[in-house]
Amino acid sequence: MNAKDPGRLPHEKGFHISWDQIHRDSRALAWRLDGQGPDGGGWRAIVAITRGGMAPAMIVARELDVRTIDTISIKSYDRQKQSETVVLKAPDATLMGDGTGILIVDDLVDSGKTLEVVRKMYPKAHFATVYAKPKGRPQVDTFITEVSQDTWIFFPWDMALQYVEPYRGTD
Repeated sequence: MNAKDPGRLPHEKGFHISWDQIHRDSRALAWRLDGQGPDGGGWRAIVAITRGGMAPAMIVARELDVRTIDTISIKSYDRQKQSETVVLKAPDATLMGDGTGILIVDDLVDSGKTLEVVRKMYPKAHFATVYAKPKGRPQVDTFITEVSQDTWIFFPWDMALQYVEPYRGTD
């Protein structure tokens, strides 16, 4: 049960995102980023934070006609529990430099720990997420939708289209 609401399980304050919604929100992110690169121009490259940032980064890259795309793999969750942040794979160092002209894209900033690690690596990069929670918000330069800290976002790549038993009885 949840300490704030004893009748509610922790995962029940969920925000379910469909493929259509992530596509619309990622396009909105691209429109907001258009012309925001260095000196009011475009972006040299996009780096997706894997895995969640891959779908939004693909959509943003398409909308902004950016062809140079790389990834950075960061692990900061073990299932639905936050854990130590570890860089598993970094993008090409010659591409990245200090991050100037690089757009780093993720689906969500939660606590901000992942983006904090990446920002230390590439201090001049521009950080964009589709969704932001208050604790992580200071790590993001551009985002589309803010959700409360205690909301769990269910992304379409984490969902299955099948019947699921209710959490409390079937009456």
